[in-house]
Amino acid sequence: MTDTADVIIRVSGGAGRITLNRPKALNALTYDMCLSIEAALDEWCDDDAVSVIVIDAEGDRAFCAGGDIAKLYETGRAGDFAYGQRFWADEYRLNARIFGYRKPVVSLLQGFTMGGGVGVGCHGSHRIVGESSQIAMPECGIGLVPDVGGSLMLALAPGRLGEYLGITGTRMGAADAIHAGFADHFVPEEQWPALIANLEETGSVAGLEAAITAAPGGTLAAQQPDIDRLFTGEALEDIITDLTADGSDLAQTSLKAIGRNAPLAMACAVEMVHRLRGPALSIEKALDLEYRYTSRAMEKGDFLEGIRAQIIDKDRNPKWQYAGSTVPVAAVAEMLRPLGENALKLEGKAP
Repeated sequence: MTDTADVIIRVSGGAGRITLNRPKALNALTYDMCLSIEAALDEWCDDDAVSVIVIDAEGDRAFCAGGDIAKLYETGRAGDFAYGQRFWADEYRLNARIFGYRKPVVSLLQGFTMGGGVGVGCHGSHRIVGESSQIAMPECGIGLVPDVGGSLMLALAPGRLGEYLGITGTRMGAADAIHAGFADHFVPEEQWPALIANLEETGSVAGLEAAITAAPGGTLAAQQPDIDRLFTGEALEDIITDLTADGSDLAQTSLKAIGRNAPLAMACAVEMVHRLRGPALSIEKALDLEYRYTSRAMEKGDFLEGIRAQIIDKDRNPKWQYAGSTVPVAAVAEMLRPLGENALKLEGKAP
């Protein structure tokens, strides 16, 4: 058993148990937490005593509201871009590990599941949501693109939901998360302790079926035709043009959300979803494309300014590189250009 301040890792019955344990910080994911989770998955992969992995979190407010970006900001401001590049490379390797894990991975996603939380909680085989679940990819608001494998899920989402969710950062309740492909099943949260106990006792996901019920509410399914109509543009500029010309509530709320986010990040997010969408999509391709952006995000993007405005100074008044939809095609191409020998490597630890 590994019991630290931030993550509790142990085997209980037939289940390998991972519990995020920073409830006061909304279980924000630290670098060390990523490495600890990966080490546990590596250890359990060939352990016949562990038949199922269960990932949950302490507290009612969040499964994991994102990555712990304080040190990323501190090192980036000091001109040390290597720390962030190493952090993202190791985090993405964990995301790929969860996605391709050959044993069932059950995640229970209460409250906020955003950014880095999506990377840990939404790539497993059985993703459980409840009444409080709020899932989102809000990275464009801090000058990043949807990452941690989120671009894969956006590219797989029905119709043009990928573009919509990626550039507006819209939060999804349980029904909407299931519709968009970020979750699999709704189970009332009062039943989660019994569900976990069954997984531990049996080492099997067979008992899940009896607990699953229909998720209440949801709006995305009804909005899907309008989202598909309004978010078909080839580039961010086209989407904003279509939204501006439309008088619907959806268009207006979308424009308001877009207006808060980094134009360069949104333009790249749209391009990424378009590049990835199709039969050749893979987690490796998605993470590689994400890393092209994030590895440059401090030096050439708006990440440090986004963190300053949202987290450090909290003035909510970021000075983005570009205004509105005026993002040059060349700027998008530069951020998503292949990294050559510095490309993401999903085998082994980053140097």
